[in-house]
Amino acid sequence: QVQLVESGGGLVQPGGSLRLSCAASGSIFSIYAMGWYRQAPGKQRELVAAITSGGSTNYADSVKGRFTISRDNAKNTVYLQMNSLKVEDTAVYYCNAELVTYDGPLRHYWGQGTQVTVSS
Repeated sequence: QVQLVESGGGLVQPGGSLRLSCAASGSIFSIYAMGWYRQAPGKQRELVAAITSGGSTNYADSVKGRFTISRDNAKNTVYLQMNSLKVEDTAVYYCNAELVTYDGPLRHYWGQGTQVTVSS
């Protein structure tokens, strides 16, 4: 069974930084891509950043230049470095992995979410 465990969320002041981590574990054959989504109350869940196993990245326009996604393939872990945080970044951040297991097809898996609050 696949499990995604997230960490690094918390309270930070505007202009500050946080780094989120997400480690995938279980019967994983190969991870093709991992990404971060976020959802604020009353808002739709949106893709923040994604990275493929080859290192290609994609970012939402709202975070370009401020957030950096990276990946450690050996550890099945993805990171999101968030700098110059704004109040508008406040949301629950969810890790997502596109992967295949030893006994199943390509699927998406979700972490439990971690709260990021940007406030003075």
